[in-house]
Amino acid sequence: MTEKTYLDPSLTLRPARWEDVDAVAKLTHDVAVMEGDAMFVMTAEELANAWKEDGFNVERDVFVVETRDGRLVGSEEFYNEPNRLKADGCVHPEFRGLGIGSSLLEKMTERAQDEIELAASDARVCIQTFMNNRDEAGHILLRANGYSPVRYFWRMEVKLLEAPAPVDFPAGIELRPFIKDEHATAVWQADNEIFHDHWGSHEFTLEEWSKKSSNPNFDPALWMVAWDGDELAGFSQNRLRQGIGWVGTIGVRRPWRNKGMGIALLRHTFAEFYKRGTTIIGLGVDSANLTGATKVYERAGMSVASEHALYEKELKAGRS
Repeated sequence: MTEKTYLDPSLTLRPARWEDVDAVAKLTHDVAVMEGDAMFVMTAEELANAWKEDGFNVERDVFVVETRDGRLVGSEEFYNEPNRLKADGCVHPEFRGLGIGSSLLEKMTERAQDEIELAASDARVCIQTFMNNRDEAGHILLRANGYSPVRYFWRMEVKLLEAPAPVDFPAGIELRPFIKDEHATAVWQADNEIFHDHWGSHEFTLEEWSKKSSNPNFDPALWMVAWDGDELAGFSQNRLRQGIGWVGTIGVRRPWRNKGMGIALLRHTFAEFYKRGTTIIGLGVDSANLTGATKVYERAGMSVASEHALYEKELKAGRS
């Protein structure tokens, strides 16, 4: 039987309440800034949007730790996403070593038990969480609680010093404005197709995929969709986020690969952000991406700004 973690008696662990959302967002942002990279954490608006998702229950799925004077110094959220369970949280560096991190992770394991009971009898169930590679204490905490690193992801960025040169797309390719009511189904289908072979991917339903447009930062004018006649060839789904340009998803369908489409979409994206006065553009990528995307990003002038490890804890053995 696993030994129970003891939380310092000066602290209280409790289920979160809706009114904690701003304090949780501030805590996660402040901790990420201390670790050197806050781009992967959700803003207060984004976090509130996530907490409003169907099936998410704040008092069941979020736990916080506070001091006697009511200051939040630790938090952890549980997300039941398609094809995986995810924990997302942090501990303020000034309060580490007091049992906060282990206590919160125990709550995530307890919460996951409800999902294990609903899973197929032969299904493997695990819980995943990301950790900034600069956070040595965080890595020690996760390993001590039964988590192991399974993958590494980069945040890459470029800082534009001048307007990018005009982009030439492959012959026959035309960029057209994204009109949600007309193009959503085609882009959704292409999104599933392009990422079918990527590690950890799964096919989204149209309803799941359409949640992208409910993101507070969604701007259809920043979506670059490339067409070859009536065939959708590729896309770059972009948005402004935390003061920089963000390439949320970029992909090229297989028949149009190795023709310069990916780097053309990327450079065109850079140019559109530059026109808006945005000179820093970033994205997240699997460092072991099978399509060689990292090389394309490097050719476009991007470099690695930070690295995050994806940790996993198996809760039930079975088929993946």
